[in-house]
Amino acid sequence: MLGTYFYHEILRKTVIGFGTLFNNINIRHQDGAGNNFSVLKVPLAYGPMQKFLARIQQQADLDRQTAITVPRLSFEMTGLTYDPTRKTGITQTFTAKNNTKARKVYMPVPYNVGFELSILSKLSDDGLQIIEQILPYFQPSFNITINLVDSIGEKKDVPIVLEGIDMSDDYQGGFESRRIIIHTLRFTAKTHLFGAIADTSEGLIKKVDVDYYADTDRKRAKRVQRYTATPKALKDYDSDETTVVDGGIADTKKTKIKLSATTDISTGDRIIIDSEIMKVRTNDTATATLTVYRAYDGTTAATHEHNATVNILSTDDDALIELGDDFGFNETTSFFTDGKTYSPSQGIDV
Repeated sequence: MLGTYFYHEILRKTVIGFGTLFNNINIRHQDGAGNNFSVLKVPLAYGPMQKFLARIQQQADLDRQTAITVPRLSFEMTGLTYDPTRKTGITQTFTAKNNTKARKVYMPVPYNVGFELSILSKLSDDGLQIIEQILPYFQPSFNITINLVDSIGEKKDVPIVLEGIDMSDDYQGGFESRRIIIHTLRFTAKTHLFGAIADTSEGLIKKVDVDYYADTDRKRAKRVQRYTATPKALKDYDSDETTVVDGGIADTKKTKIKLSATTDISTGDRIIIDSEIMKVRTNDTATATLTVYRAYDGTTAATHEHNATVNILSTDDDALIELGDDFGFNETTSFFTDGKTYSPSQGIDV
């Protein structure tokens, strides 16, 4: 379990998604007539606000003042906490499919990612312009869609919740000091973290056995009946093209159908012509004529053209059922008089 390498870049994608929300904010300055004489796109960078404050005051060598463009935005991830209010059972799994491949995936774990967005400005109006372009979208949350796990195509809406706003005005100091107004917005992104994704569909349930007992004594009761269910295909997957219709089927109630050959078809087989499934009642191989039940397995009786392809629905098709397709169930019931009990761990009767 632990030690299996995986990296879905979920936290990285969450950080990028959060930052993308604020990468196209502009401010405008107007003259007395209301005409714009300055339009500035506010720069955005990842990093702590203190780092940019230090850059405003000094360079790395600490020996001379330097200027930095304001207004500007900076953001950083400040924390990561588990969210028990969104948890699911730890052993629950779901089936994911991507490129027709099914995989078993454990339920994701809910985590809250803390962010701080700092707005640095010299003029009060600049800061207010930026604030007003942000706040109306958070009531108090704004959803972004993130492709969390590429391998299974898992996309989720991640709510970004505005938790609070702080403001400080650094106006103290001499006339040579630069005034900096700082608005700090605190956010929480409610995301999910996924563990390792299995490369195979091993573990998916493909067969169910239910044993019935004649007594409620769990220690001494022996099974007397077993019900078994397995998936049953409702369309052809292996394209066996067993035969073709001879002369067409013009009547939707006709139960005797003539084919070009029926030697490969047995009584009890299910065949499919176009999208109609039929079950074979009798097979006269001499005349290549079948007597069938029409509109079987919930399909609809229809007319069929001459030379329409006839496929047999067999256990080969059952094994090829694709994730997300409709399917039925093969159901069998067995009766026992041996008094044995089925052992799930050993897979045998004991």
